[in-house]
Amino acid sequence: MEKASVGVGLIGTGYVAKLRAETFLHDERSHLLAIVGNTPEKTASLASNYQAEAMSSWQQLIERDDIDLVVICNVNRDHGAIARKALQAGKHVIVEYPLSLDVVEAEELVALAKAQNKLLHVEHIELLGGLHLALKQYLPQLGGLFYVRYSTIKPEHPAPRKWTFNHNLFGFPLMGALSRLHRLTDLFGEVNLVNCHQRFWEIETEYYQSCFCISQLSFNSGLLAQVVYGKGETLWQAERKFEVHGENGGLIFEGDKGVLIEKGKTTPIEVGTKRGLFAKDTNMVLDRLFNGTPLYLRPEASLYSLKVADAARQAAETGLTMYMGDKNL
Repeated sequence: MEKASVGVGLIGTGYVAKLRAETFLHDERSHLLAIVGNTPEKTASLASNYQAEAMSSWQQLIERDDIDLVVICNVNRDHGAIARKALQAGKHVIVEYPLSLDVVEAEELVALAKAQNKLLHVEHIELLGGLHLALKQYLPQLGGLFYVRYSTIKPEHPAPRKWTFNHNLFGFPLMGALSRLHRLTDLFGEVNLVNCHQRFWEIETEYYQSCFCISQLSFNSGLLAQVVYGKGETLWQAERKFEVHGENGGLIFEGDKGVLIEKGKTTPIEVGTKRGLFAKDTNMVLDRLFNGTPLYLRPEASLYSLKVADAARQAAETGLTMYMGDKNL
């Protein structure tokens, strides 16, 4: 950046938006200028807390000449449209995953960022967390990998009537929760075949009370992976478990605790904290803008996991196995 500080516009007023705002406020390289949220009350409150201007529409925010970086932290449905307008206006963009709920649009956005010579960063803080770092450290000790199971189940009684339980706003479960698949593609490479089944419990059209989704991925390496994602009122036991099985050993992580199991011994594994990861992500973007420091992932990597998620969506809708080599995927 040629400027002493980057002007920031923030779209969203939720948990992540607050963490981003906090980081921008305490970094002299950034100046949080404007915030847009879903409701005037939340927008005014957050803007007041962080000495920013409350604006009524993201379109107006993007049009401001003093904003160099647009940060998109709102509902998944709108990510693609906002990112497109921001890039077209010559802004740098941070967007929480997924980049878009439409794969074709996501491809166009990656190409647009290159054409505009602007930064497009899709947040995937799971890659910065203790679990992922521990997996990368210990995977070589397992020998030939053949099976992975990743399960995140969250009972909620009653289920909240909010955007994360809305078909249109959140999207297909493994797109809305793209980090589940992205963790796997980052660790294990390209996927060959995708199966998926899903079920929703709902008493109205737009919002549901529960969802359960299970997908099976066959990687080019021969590895088989199962991804289980569920939330809501019909689930009774919380689970956050990641297990990897190899010919020489296994890794089992439950919650924040892990073990390495080898022949004749079991070794506890320390899993680092998840605290501070959004601040780290934000600081890394500023480092990229001001110093040219490489980021921890490229948008193409997120785009690939989005394609895997879309294959899972098609498999769930058709009952067919999807082949990732198909040009239609």
